[in-house]
Amino acid sequence: MSVVALTFRPASGRRSPAAPWKALVLVAVLALGGCALPSQEGRKESQAISAAEGAGTRIGRSLAGAASANPGLTGISPLSDARGAFAARMRLVQGAERTIDVQSYIWHKDATGTLLLRALHDAAERGVRVRLLLDDNGTAGLDDALAALDRHPNFEVRLFNPFSVRSPKAIGYLTHFDRANRRMHNKSFTVDNQATIVGGRNIGDEYFGATDDVVFADLDVIAVGAVVPDMSKDFDRYWASLSAYPIDRILASKKPVPLEEALPPLAEDNPQANRYRKANDESRLLDSLYEGKIEFQWSKVRMISDDPRKGLGEAPDSKLMMPRIMQLLDTPRESLDLVSSYFVPAETGTAAFTQLARERVKVRILTNALEATDVAPVHAGYAKRRKALLEAGVTLYEMRRQPGTETSDVGGPLGSSGSSLHAKTFAVDRKRMFVGSYNFDPRSEKLNTELGFVIDNPKLTDAVHAAFDEKIPQVSYEVRLDDKGDLYWLAWEDGKQVRYDSEPKTGLLKGLAIRVLSWLPIDWLL
Repeated sequence: MSVVALTFRPASGRRSPAAPWKALVLVAVLALGGCALPSQEGRKESQAISAAEGAGTRIGRSLAGAASANPGLTGISPLSDARGAFAARMRLVQGAERTIDVQSYIWHKDATGTLLLRALHDAAERGVRVRLLLDDNGTAGLDDALAALDRHPNFEVRLFNPFSVRSPKAIGYLTHFDRANRRMHNKSFTVDNQATIVGGRNIGDEYFGATDDVVFADLDVIAVGAVVPDMSKDFDRYWASLSAYPIDRILASKKPVPLEEALPPLAEDNPQANRYRKANDESRLLDSLYEGKIEFQWSKVRMISDDPRKGLGEAPDSKLMMPRIMQLLDTPRESLDLVSSYFVPAETGTAAFTQLARERVKVRILTNALEATDVAPVHAGYAKRRKALLEAGVTLYEMRRQPGTETSDVGGPLGSSGSSLHAKTFAVDRKRMFVGSYNFDPRSEKLNTELGFVIDNPKLTDAVHAAFDEKIPQVSYEVRLDDKGDLYWLAWEDGKQVRYDSEPKTGLLKGLAIRVLSWLPIDWLL
């Protein structure tokens, strides 16, 4: 679609006061009439290889003994270290023999994004079929590179809920708001239908531990065994959905750009890229997988995801994730520890948490402090609920912005430390836990599609509870109420407990803006 800017001038040459409005109306009409997405008719269809076919690969053969010794179970290994999580993806790509299926909400054109795309291209070059499904809201600057990759005979790219106007994409929110506001937030990385990575990380330097700005503390797991075929079937479901468009149909009018021009190699002296190259070179994940040396926790695991029709607003409530998460986790009897980077409980969630606390369930919640969040309006949706939660007996922690950008282990099983929390996990009664993409907010519940695992494993669950006992209080503010019902924040700094009586380390204007936003009825957008 092309939009032509029109300027109206009267005979005198002076701009008519009404002319800008006429121009805007005509541009809007052109936009609304020309922004239809292409037909999906006749698109190429494909499916994951069977688990039996994948079992014949080297990864499959390496896992055969452990899988047969644990029938019906899934081997889980947490990926809490940021650079290790990047290296795990690279190593799986380098070990793939048949297929690679990847979903992501964001894919940045930075060091990690470029290294992974080039690794996927190398896999396609050696005959591996690659399917890459990306939410189109997070693909800025990648059109030419993705189109070039898609032209490879072994590489297919699809965009979820794409924008027909490529720049600025924001026009799509004006012309098709209901659809454009629904995004695919799922993250998965599956190789040979034998191993998969699921969790909270998108693809970008800030998710893998070394940037000059935000570094996210996050959590993924690598899974092998019974749940992997379920993950592959779910990828097929999204790949075949009416929201997933082949990229060549979206970019049909664009002139092709060679891959070397669209995605040039990173220079050998690029310090950012070299950090990740080193992490990959030092990773023994693939060797350990081949040698059977990874200590998997064999567990009952259920994969759950939203019906992809949610991307069109057509999924029935019974197919949404939150009711199913709660059903599988069961009602907490003793404890609920929840980590959510974007925590907006709204009225119903607040009522549920307060009811649990009043029933003497120990409820502890970790989210970002205002100083650490990368989406300040979300904090407004949470801030208005703090008093009610605290009055009921819920314990609230807000992760502080951590100094520096180099990763360390202060986050424990919730991810290496970063300047902003991004992990999403719940742990219940020291028995079961959830790991995935789901934030406890209205957007995850009603608008975005989400994905995750419910894992029955006391040892893994205990690690989350232990983090709340030991490490989280050291890197967070604990929010409390004083005798007058006013909020205050406690933090450990340089071995001393420090008290703040307003949002810590936040300017007056930002605090005021959050307060104003908290008065607005915008929870459903957060």
